[in-house]
Amino acid sequence: MCFQMDLKLLLISTLLGVFCYSSAQKEGNECINANAKYCGECIQAGAKCGWCTDPDFLKQGETVSTRCDELQSLQKRGCADAMIENPRGGQRILKNKMVTNRSKGEERREKLRPEDITQIQPQKLSLTLRSGEPQSFDLKFKRAEDYPIDLYYLMDLSYSMKDDLENVKNLGTSLMLEMSKITSDFRIGFGSFVEKTVMPYISTTPAKLLNPCTGDQNCTSPFSYKNVLKLTNDGQKFNTLVGQQHISGNLDSPEGGFDAIMQVAVCGEQIGWRNVTRLLVFSTDAGFHFAGDGKLGGIVLPNDGKCHLENNVYTMSHYYDYPSIAHLVQKLSDNNIQTIFAVTEEFQPVYKELKNLIPKSAVGTLSDNSSNVINLIIDAYNSLSSEVILENSKLPEGVSIAYTSRCKNGVVSEGENGRKCSNISIGDEVTFSISVTAKGCPKQGKSETIKIKPLGFTEEVEITLHFICECECHKDGVKNSNLCHFGNGTYECGACKCNEGRVGRQCECSSNEVATEDMDRTCRKDNGTDICSNNGDCVCGTCECKKRDNPEERYSGQYCECDNFNCDRSGNKLCGGHGRCECRVCICDPMWTGSACDCSLDTSTCLASNKQICNGRGKCECGTCKCTDAKFQGPTCETCPTCPGVCAEHKECVQCRAFGTGEKKDVCEQKCNDFKLIKVKDRDKLPQPNDASYPVMHCKERDANDCWFYYTYAVNNNTETEVHVVDTLDCPAGPDIIPIVAGVVAGIVLIGLALLLIWKLLMIIHDRREFAKFEKEKMNAKWDTGENPIYKSAVTTVVNPKYEGK
Repeated sequence: MCFQMDLKLLLISTLLGVFCYSSAQKEGNECINANAKYCGECIQAGAKCGWCTDPDFLKQGETVSTRCDELQSLQKRGCADAMIENPRGGQRILKNKMVTNRSKGEERREKLRPEDITQIQPQKLSLTLRSGEPQSFDLKFKRAEDYPIDLYYLMDLSYSMKDDLENVKNLGTSLMLEMSKITSDFRIGFGSFVEKTVMPYISTTPAKLLNPCTGDQNCTSPFSYKNVLKLTNDGQKFNTLVGQQHISGNLDSPEGGFDAIMQVAVCGEQIGWRNVTRLLVFSTDAGFHFAGDGKLGGIVLPNDGKCHLENNVYTMSHYYDYPSIAHLVQKLSDNNIQTIFAVTEEFQPVYKELKNLIPKSAVGTLSDNSSNVINLIIDAYNSLSSEVILENSKLPEGVSIAYTSRCKNGVVSEGENGRKCSNISIGDEVTFSISVTAKGCPKQGKSETIKIKPLGFTEEVEITLHFICECECHKDGVKNSNLCHFGNGTYECGACKCNEGRVGRQCECSSNEVATEDMDRTCRKDNGTDICSNNGDCVCGTCECKKRDNPEERYSGQYCECDNFNCDRSGNKLCGGHGRCECRVCICDPMWTGSACDCSLDTSTCLASNKQICNGRGKCECGTCKCTDAKFQGPTCETCPTCPGVCAEHKECVQCRAFGTGEKKDVCEQKCNDFKLIKVKDRDKLPQPNDASYPVMHCKERDANDCWFYYTYAVNNNTETEVHVVDTLDCPAGPDIIPIVAGVVAGIVLIGLALLLIWKLLMIIHDRREFAKFEKEKMNAKWDTGENPIYKSAVTTVVNPKYEGK
């Protein structure tokens, strides 16, 4: 079961490998796959494609499209470099004004006009694009110091913003003072909005139109948008005009702020925008109406995105619907306006989502009475100005652009992140690498202009695109040339470009005559049945051979009977890699011969160290020695494995490589790398002379520690020197101290015990003899029965003198 699974996996992996290889080849052969009929069509297929203009380049049976191939292939097939059309793209910088570089002191002494300040370089260039060949250039951006700023404050004047208006009345001078720390050229303007002046957004009763507020509140008539103050550098004038404004009112909660933003964006002349940093502060405490909401008031016409201010009042709010978010994004971007949404905490989530849809915008939290508006504006401006995002105008069809950013601290980004850099301070310089690539020939070769600019900035890079759609030789083409069968085509770039309705290499046939039986007869070899040997098509009585997926493989010949891929192979290489295949026969390179060009005629590889061919003991055949003396082996017949002295000669090298010891252990890698070392476990594993098909020498050597090591030396059938060595040394065993000490101690103890036993035995024998002698003397002894004169009785009798015997 496991074997079957392994077989299936092997089969699947093989099929996948073949499929991937085939797919890779097809994808890589864009020049051949294009099947180009003329030079211009060829160079549009890819940047690697070239066209051979040599009139004699095509072999018999090859189509005109064979002239189109990769440069290396054309050169290999004999097309001279001067005859290959391979136009390349290029670029020219037309305007390259250096970015403005001023220090703080300089900017105070020298007052520059906004148009004299440069933050982006270069400003204009021209790119010539060849299909598939990218053209890259670097774009520098440097945030200039003391750059002018225009700020327009757009405020919601619905009744809920009453307390906010009081704080904004003094905004002009205060904001001018704070912004003077950033720039010496600051202008401020003011506008207000409420809602569309139709039901159901406001009440249209006469009384409510005069005063939309309830009770004794005095409010101004409702309006859509009013431009109160054009951009000015007079902060006091801002305070005065804003102080004259009054709160108005409406019925629903969302406001008509989008109408106001649209007019601020497109009415540049009325607002007074300059080509400087443009900031729009949008202040409200409510949501917003957007496209489609106008239907509630019977307004169905989409917003036209044009200026409709009369006497600084928007007059078409009742006629056009609210703009969509996408429409606002387009107009704000076109006019380089950066938006700051100053909204209350309640509507923060809504406007943060809106911020994600509007590039170069920020959201700040407005306090209930707008007391923090100055800090909010300063923080939002710093956030917006610290990030640069590049955008480009609409690209022509077939043109793509890629960005790579190199920002502060060496941060490199690609893809969508390659368009932007963050945390940019005043005076910082960042670089963008921009690559433009065309596919084919967009717009029929007409020039196109695209623009790249940082969002929120007025400066931009203008790029003129020119497309290479024809070869240089196209200009020298001869229309209705006699070389193209009596003028049936244009002869250009070494080939005929046939007129409509004509086919053939020289346009010699009409397309209506191509498939006739008479013409097919001339495409059959030896009057056989196969047309063009089944390897081509009969076109106009001439075989045009088929193309193969591999661009290196081709059919050729009058009947497509030849090819360059069915020759003998050696080492899995066609013609051994030392020749070329022509009509299924190898044409070998110099110094090579054989049917597969695998036999070298070079004898330098057979020279022995004594400069003799094969050491005088063999013949050099195909660059390899064939030894005639059976005792000698090796690539130059210099090795004699069975000759005396072989073991001693290689002892040191075997010792250092196998065990890391010996005299050559320090130079082992340099002097002992001429043989293959194979370790075995024991002597039984060593090759035996009877088992091998080549002589094997058994060696036994001793090292400095009196240890023996065993190995064999041989040269195998592939002329490789092999040394099999037993991986353990055979060293004489040293004395075992513990048994010796134990034996000595045990011997001493045993000898002591034996001596004690002998002494004890002698004492026993001695005692027994003495006792026997005593007994014998006792038996023979005669004792005297008289009393002992020194004997005294143990009893003493004492008489009491007072005793009377009574």
